[in-house]
Amino acid sequence: MTQEDKELLLKDLCARLPYRFIIHRYGDNVDIKINTIDDFSHFLEYSNDEKFKPYLRPMSSMTEEELYEVQEILGKGVEIHDVFISIVDSSINTFSYLELQAVFDWFNKKMFDYRGLIPMGLALEAPEGMYK
Repeated sequence: MTQEDKELLLKDLCARLPYRFIIHRYGDNVDIKINTIDDFSHFLEYSNDEKFKPYLRPMSSMTEEELYEVQEILGKGVEIHDVFISIVDSSINTFSYLELQAVFDWFNKKMFDYRGLIPMGLALEAPEGMYK
């Protein structure tokens, strides 16, 4: 893993800290639940050269109910395709900073891979129902 990949992964995981996530650690083949900042600090301290990947949900796994939640946050009809959010109502074509911030917090809480870490090989696809 390159230094750039490590920095991207750390940036992504730090945004998910308030929402508890699961990391797979290679070598001893163990899944570790990260519930607090202390858990994450402890994990990083003892995993200097170990390989690990978080479990994330691909954007394609979003349910209709979840899409509705995103639409409620944004206050407008949207469609989500992979890494694109398309506005359905052409009379409304912008998002406010606060709306985007709320959506990205929601993506982090629901463990969606909006950065594309799974195809990059930096994260694993979470099994269905892992994050309920």
